[in-house]
Amino acid sequence: MDVQILALVALAILGFGMVSRRTEKSPLTPPMVFVAFGLGLGVLGLLELDAESAFFQLLAELTLVLLLFTDAARIDLRQLVREHTIPVRLLSIGLPLTIVAGAAVALWTLEGLSIWEAAALAAILAPTDAALGQAVVSNQRVPVRIRQALNVESGLNDGVALPAVVILLSCMGAAEGGEGVAYWTVFTAKQVLLGPLAGVVVGYLGGMLVKWGQKSGWMSHTFQDLALIALALGAFSGAELVGGNGFIAAFTAGLTLGNTAREACKGLWEFGEAEGNLMALLVFMIFGAALVPPALARLDAAAVFYVLASLTVVRMVPVAVSLAGLKLRRDTRLFLGWFGPRGIASILFALLLLEEVGTGDQVERMFAIIVTAVLFSVVLHGLTAYPGAMRYAERLHGMDDEEKASASEHQEVGEMPVRRRFAEERHG
Repeated sequence: MDVQILALVALAILGFGMVSRRTEKSPLTPPMVFVAFGLGLGVLGLLELDAESAFFQLLAELTLVLLLFTDAARIDLRQLVREHTIPVRLLSIGLPLTIVAGAAVALWTLEGLSIWEAAALAAILAPTDAALGQAVVSNQRVPVRIRQALNVESGLNDGVALPAVVILLSCMGAAEGGEGVAYWTVFTAKQVLLGPLAGVVVGYLGGMLVKWGQKSGWMSHTFQDLALIALALGAFSGAELVGGNGFIAAFTAGLTLGNTAREACKGLWEFGEAEGNLMALLVFMIFGAALVPPALARLDAAAVFYVLASLTVVRMVPVAVSLAGLKLRRDTRLFLGWFGPRGIASILFALLLLEEVGTGDQVERMFAIIVTAVLFSVVLHGLTAYPGAMRYAERLHGMDDEEKASASEHQEVGEMPVRRRFAEERHG
């Protein structure tokens, strides 16, 4: 990336920033703008990167580490279990069912895919990204219970899905022949056992050290925040050194930190709303420039059908099943089912697919489908976020006082400092 590209990126961020408040109630979202900007750079030949370029790989890995760590650190597990029934159902029932449904549809529609490839594809596309429908989770007219459900789900489901992705990619590797089943069994076991162990150790001990630094007065406020970011990198590198999965370690380290040293995490959350946004926008830009054109060139009718199914029935039916018995309105179940956009996590998991399994016709086809699903989601969920949230809110506000008092949607829940990327919480 040369100086000219850096200048264009800086101007793009500044330019969109100048009108960002005005766009909050429009169909235009920052991910849409930066994907389009990247696509333009790629078409004009100004940004020549591919999915395996060293710069993109480094940016993607850092973004995923910090995304997993900061999102997990926001979650108060006691409050989640006590008050947030909807995201617990979405994560514990909806997410596994979405993977199963996605794998079944892939086997049915995509000729030549093995069961492991179909399951891996479904797992990579299962996590959601609230940033692509930010007008939904930042709209105060939408009941807090529903907003929090989508935001908490988005903050946790990438970390919850990650072990499944790692295991399924290992199964794909074993099926290819290569090192053999024994090698991949040991490799997978180390990844999913040593990774969380390293994360818990680093998250707990690091959090205790930062708390001590705060109380003793030996650590400045600036370095308290920097030390917490360093824990994400420490968990990742520590797990990799012992053969565990660094991304799983980053997630479990954040979850441990957020529940043992929560008072120290405010600066970490603020980082996710600033520097984290910049990294995410860069990923979307390079996604548009380097990944979208080759993916679109590989599309066929079956792939498009699968992408559309993945964004609709493959999520919406499992969501409806997972919410059974909670006495939610039908439009609420549809609302929660539709607003499950695919974004940063799916992009970065797709890069793991290339890194762990390598290239090949089926892998490249899977990669193209994942990229296309994210592209469609950026556009479709971005366009429908604000009008969809307002229409849903109007339907709920049209209820009389007695209906509102008994409606499950209006049940009071405590708010957690989950992601509000790219927009402020308003639209009231």
